[in-house]
Amino acid sequence: MEGVQDDGPVGQRPGESGSRAPGAGRREDASADALRAAAREVEKGDLSRALELASSPLGALGALGEGLRGLARSLEERYRELQQLDRLTTHINEGLLLDDVLDGLFTDFRSALPYDRIGCSLLTDDGRTVSSRWVRSDLDVVKLGRGYAAPLAGSTLEEVFRTGRPRILNDLEGYLAAYPQSQSTRLIVSEGIRSSLTCPLVANGVPVGFLFFSSVRRGAYTEEHAQLLSRVAGQLSVIVEKGRMVSELAAQKAAIERQNAELVSLNEVKSRLLGMAAHDLRNPIGAIGMAATLLLEEFDDLPEAERRKFLADIRDQTRHMLALLDDLLDVSEVEEGRVSLSPAAVALDRFLLEAADRHGLMATPKKTRVVVESCPPGPVRTDPRRLRQIVDNLVSNAVKFSPPGSTVRLRGERRGGAWWIAVEDEGPGITLEDRVRLFEHFARLSAQPTGGEKSVGLGLAITRRAVHALGGEIWVDSEPGHGARFWFTLPGLEEGLPPGAGR
Repeated sequence: MEGVQDDGPVGQRPGESGSRAPGAGRREDASADALRAAAREVEKGDLSRALELASSPLGALGALGEGLRGLARSLEERYRELQQLDRLTTHINEGLLLDDVLDGLFTDFRSALPYDRIGCSLLTDDGRTVSSRWVRSDLDVVKLGRGYAAPLAGSTLEEVFRTGRPRILNDLEGYLAAYPQSQSTRLIVSEGIRSSLTCPLVANGVPVGFLFFSSVRRGAYTEEHAQLLSRVAGQLSVIVEKGRMVSELAAQKAAIERQNAELVSLNEVKSRLLGMAAHDLRNPIGAIGMAATLLLEEFDDLPEAERRKFLADIRDQTRHMLALLDDLLDVSEVEEGRVSLSPAAVALDRFLLEAADRHGLMATPKKTRVVVESCPPGPVRTDPRRLRQIVDNLVSNAVKFSPPGSTVRLRGERRGGAWWIAVEDEGPGITLEDRVRLFEHFARLSAQPTGGEKSVGLGLAITRRAVHALGGEIWVDSEPGHGARFWFTLPGLEEGLPPGAGR
């Protein structure tokens, strides 16, 4: 009809075409193909194709493309993060001993987490105790260090194991106010630490310990940090456990080597003892045999003075052999760890006076005096027999190496709750070379006894072991030509003998 406008097909608005613009379908098909191709590349781990879509027109599929681009960016960030963590854990795992592993952790993890301090605690006592094993810090003060231990049961760390997730404490001062009984928190706050991130270590399903990342900043840690740590917690647990086991094996190996060295040393001591027994006992036994034979065969023809001389020689040689056998028994007892102690209260001033009187009589032939220079009254709890052994060895040594007519002085002092006892002589002194070997078994020193006395070099070695058994120390002050002053210490009456003494 004239004048009637043809509006096209029913339902079609004016201006719309009944078909797509030329090429539109092909563009959308191409976009869909591009999205599918990018998705397949993302599945393979290649995110570059998806990221290229950011500069490509996607037509009607733009929203889906934008979502894919966002996913690709997120995955790429996560992939780079995992690569970084993998590099860090791989490098840390190159350490063998636990300290090496943890030192690597302290050095390398700065790019992943903020911290000024890292601590590692391990479970000991069959999992009942948390013991600080290692600490590294940028701070000058470390109060919560290696050796600190506390029960796991009832602590907040027990809850960390139960959840299996890292714990964030971003206000340690506030936490301490809420849990004032937490000594570990008090110590770490006193170091200047204000935030901590605690990671439970569980290797092969077995709780191992904890890693503590700490910062001087309040609010230093976020949930992202906790999630990052969660992603590598399993690897870190296995690495730390490996380092611990290797360290324990290394310590056991070192202990075995020390024991082997001690056994070799003991075997050498045994061989030398046998050699010495064969050599040093042979001469007095021979002398005794010869004197006894002469007495038996020529007793009636010998003058009284000569008979007495032979009998005195038999007595002296017998005493020498008994002293030698006593030394051998002492060495054997000490080396085998069979030192038995019987503690008792000893009045040291009276003890030293008695020792001086006893040795003064024996030193009379050399006209050597043995005196107590000074000693305050007071008791010491120790083993009287071992104390006499120590003093007798030191005083007899002093008399042996002192010139005739000299004086040997004994002195006792109280210092800081302990007793210090000195034995001083006027002999030739001890050279620096001799001082190095002074307390060794069979040490033959350059100085010689001034009265022809015999020495097998066991007395000072036995003395040192006896002093150590009583919980003390022994040393010497001496210069060549100016005599020697031997000092040894004993715990005071309050401290008494060391743990295990007397068993």
